[in-house]
Amino acid sequence: MKLIRITLFSLAIILLTACNFTLAEDVTPPPGYVPPTPAPTMGPLFPAQAPNVENGAAIFAEKCAPCHGTTGMGDGADGKQLPVTVPALALPEIARKASPAKWYTMVTQGNLERFMPPFASLNDQQRWDVISYALTLHTTKEQIENGKILYEANCTTCHSAGFSQEQLSNKAQDVIAALITKGHDQFPASKLNDAEAESVAAYLRTLAFAAPQPTATADPVTESTPASDAATPDGTEQTSAGLGSVRGSIDNQTGAAFPSDLKVTLRAYEHNADPNAGPVQLLELDAQVNADGTFLFENVEIPENRIFVADITLNDLALKSEYAIVKAGDTEINIPPIRAYAVTEDFSSVQFTDVTVVFDFSGDGKVQVFSVYSMLNTSDNIVLIKMQEGQEVPFIKFPTGSEGLGYEATQDSAAFLPTADGFAMPPSEGTYGLIAFATLPVDKKVEQLFVLPVNAVTILIPEGVLAESAQLTDNGLLDVQGSKFHGYSASNFKAGETLSFTLNGEPSIPVAEPQTSGVNQNLLIGVGVLGILLIVIGGWLYLRERNNANDEEEEVFESDEDIMDAIIALDDLQRAGKISDEAHKKRRAELKESLKR
Repeated sequence: MKLIRITLFSLAIILLTACNFTLAEDVTPPPGYVPPTPAPTMGPLFPAQAPNVENGAAIFAEKCAPCHGTTGMGDGADGKQLPVTVPALALPEIARKASPAKWYTMVTQGNLERFMPPFASLNDQQRWDVISYALTLHTTKEQIENGKILYEANCTTCHSAGFSQEQLSNKAQDVIAALITKGHDQFPASKLNDAEAESVAAYLRTLAFAAPQPTATADPVTESTPASDAATPDGTEQTSAGLGSVRGSIDNQTGAAFPSDLKVTLRAYEHNADPNAGPVQLLELDAQVNADGTFLFENVEIPENRIFVADITLNDLALKSEYAIVKAGDTEINIPPIRAYAVTEDFSSVQFTDVTVVFDFSGDGKVQVFSVYSMLNTSDNIVLIKMQEGQEVPFIKFPTGSEGLGYEATQDSAAFLPTADGFAMPPSEGTYGLIAFATLPVDKKVEQLFVLPVNAVTILIPEGVLAESAQLTDNGLLDVQGSKFHGYSASNFKAGETLSFTLNGEPSIPVAEPQTSGVNQNLLIGVGVLGILLIVIGGWLYLRERNNANDEEEEVFESDEDIMDAIIALDDLQRAGKISDEAHKKRRAELKESLKR
């Protein structure tokens, strides 16, 4: 069994326990954003180029606002469910004490104890972009303008050359303000008071991060724009001053022609003059999709940093493009293609790469069960999943005798598409991740049915409790921060096969009495422990397998599991930039073809 796959599960769980964890009543999994990747490595503690605050604002709205809130006050919907307080980044007393380098490190490495994940989905520059935006949340337009006036009146004689990214990245705003008021061996103390010094320091931060000065928000383009202009196919019409064209296409892989009345919707977003405000939709235009799948919107306002996204509804599924951001001087914007696939309800192409089941004894006579499923859609179709009676995913079963609570997509899952009665899984280069939550009586035998084939199963239970079954291999005790957990493994389950075992014994460390806040908090704490546990186990298994690797001959593909491991390794190489996109795409297609056979 290929145990190295566990390391990827640890990252998925950690991301789940942070900014995307909810126990919604609706069991339809919400969409994820990016495929799972290894933890990001640290770059230099200063940006290679001036961060883009507008781009950072878009990233913040997607990655950070669910926990930290749209204005950075720590009041996000997901953050309210965590058993810890989410920092209010927009409070001056917090932001002024933080250096860009400190927040960059936090975004890169995460803080597991505070339920914050490492944001592996962001590249180095994107991390600098988002922290640059976060460091504007505690300031106001008036403070920045006042700081500029004070700086130009008092500081430019000595500092006319400005400051480098490296100089300011490791300095908190309070440190800069103190240098201004107290002076330095290279410049004298100023006559500014503390409030004035803070304004100057805040202004200096905007210079270091190349934050654009606030401008008046343009009036939204309304639907009074002539539809004929928006859908002109030849692009020959001259546009008015300050306007441009937005074009795109639909990559039709459905095998059928598009409906003749297929419409595409263009949406534009922008961050207005108030840096504390989230993205605002300024535009919504509809146009006809041409027979060849192309579309064009003319006479559209395209100021710098405006964000455009296009979407269609096809086969009752909402399909959208990636976003495009306007650069300075652009007069024509090309939207990334919207990808359309044929739709099937046959989920036999869904392949489980791994299942990890963690048991947490809650102290109320029940066991909380967290089953983490990692899966691939190996087909070229969108797999439509309709929830069964009792709101159950048809190919994921709760243990027999348990009470199912629901499902949650992992933060780094490939993007699920929500539907009226379930969800859909488009073809994806990434892995889908889904967690099933359930509770089970302590004295019950555990029987877990696998509707689809499963390559590898890992069982984790607290020390003192034993799992008895001829199907399981005992991997021994694992030490996690002074506590011991028992690990078991099994492999190669066929569709319709059941894993059966009995839990005997009591945890060595007594569990606390359940809190009155209910099962949600118990589950949150359990998932937090799960994240810590899996990251340690992942490292242990990785080292054990690496130590054995030197004695192994070059492997050949003897099973589906070997092929899936090769796909995962290939994806890791591509994400690390060690192979080209073309080579990655070609080799991955070969591996997927082997997997189908």
